[in-house]
Amino acid sequence: MSWAARTPPGPLRRELPRLFRKLVTDRLGLLTEAAALGDAVRVTLGPRTLYVFNHPDYAKHVLADNSAAYHKGIGLTEARRALGDGLLTSEGELWRTQRRAAQPAFQHQHLAAQADVIVEETAKLIARLRAQESGAPVDFTQELTELTLGVLGRTLLHTDLTAYGTVGHAFEAVQDQAMFEMVTQGMVPLWAPLPQQRRFHQARAELRRVVDQLVAERTDRPAESPADDVLSRLIDSTRREPDPEVGRRRLHDDLVTLLLAGHETTASTLGWTFHLLDRHPEAAARVREEARGALGDRAPVLGDLHALPYTGMVVQEAMRLYPPVWILPRRAQRADDVGGYHVPVGTDVLICPYTLHRHPEFWAEPERFDPERFDPARPADRPRYAYIPFGGGPRFCIGSNLGMTEAVLVTAMIARELTLRTVPGREVVPEPMLSLRVRDGLRVEVRAAAQ
Repeated sequence: MSWAARTPPGPLRRELPRLFRKLVTDRLGLLTEAAALGDAVRVTLGPRTLYVFNHPDYAKHVLADNSAAYHKGIGLTEARRALGDGLLTSEGELWRTQRRAAQPAFQHQHLAAQADVIVEETAKLIARLRAQESGAPVDFTQELTELTLGVLGRTLLHTDLTAYGTVGHAFEAVQDQAMFEMVTQGMVPLWAPLPQQRRFHQARAELRRVVDQLVAERTDRPAESPADDVLSRLIDSTRREPDPEVGRRRLHDDLVTLLLAGHETTASTLGWTFHLLDRHPEAAARVREEARGALGDRAPVLGDLHALPYTGMVVQEAMRLYPPVWILPRRAQRADDVGGYHVPVGTDVLICPYTLHRHPEFWAEPERFDPERFDPARPADRPRYAYIPFGGGPRFCIGSNLGMTEAVLVTAMIARELTLRTVPGREVVPEPMLSLRVRDGLRVEVRAAAQ
């Protein structure tokens, strides 16, 4: 059979204008519609041809088995104008250098101390929420952003990021710009005087100011900070650049990416977890009972994770339904064969955890919230790459252990003491940006948990 005969099927040409509108207004709907056509689908949007692969074997091939044949693709390629060449967007030897510099801070021996920080920052969050108990609705998304930035700053950078109150808003503007770059395919110049681009320029300047201040504080007082945290390692790594300006720019890109990816994905996971617990009070009651039985009224430690199995299952199911990294774009650097389908060089390939996690062949009643799917006592008959909330292959999320630890401990601590109710009448809609966040934020009413 010729390779041309093994090109993935696609929608009819007359459908393409409607699909392009969906790329702008409903990206999850576009990919869900593509997945419904089959496990391999070709979609042409303007000058781009997208191959959407929605099968665990195809995902494994692209992300792991033949990952060297692919670089980051649509969306992240254009996002480089917003994010620079940080760990999220870089390639080749630069990416390997950045990964080596950051990796030691995420090793298991650091998790116990990091868990202590998570517990302390969560206690602060609970105190803030208690102050709003039975009062006006709370912007829970903003509260989670403050929590996760606080954890990230203390665990990886040895600094208090909550002192930089503008960081969260700056990252919203950066995400908006990254998605704008994807939809417009990088064809709108950055100097165009659009309101969104003006916000982006202001946000980028603010992030540069924050990064410069973090670096200045560290280099001015090196003896007061650990030599093995991420910030020190990145400073040391970029000092080896022959061109100081290249080193400074690399350091900026590395830190901006770390700040964004390090807090946004965990905040997204926690927001969706509590939204699902609100919709499923029986699961919320079970999480609360498990936390009270395992912890009593004391602060948890890392070793308590094994005593919170159901809470862990709830978090995993939340990441199945609403994976924080909802899309994994790649671009073929050379021709490839994926499951018998020819992928020409330069093709944009999409692996979508959001649709893969709903594949009916591997998930019974895929839209149903069912934490028991992840019960370790229940044999899992699905392939490894049917569930990829942290990606896969060499670019598997470097912070997965820290993120999972944070999500489980925070969920247990909050559920033990508080009930969070979504504001009645307010629709909770997923918004696929760089992470899968709640559109316009998650607003909740705070109540004391049942005794």
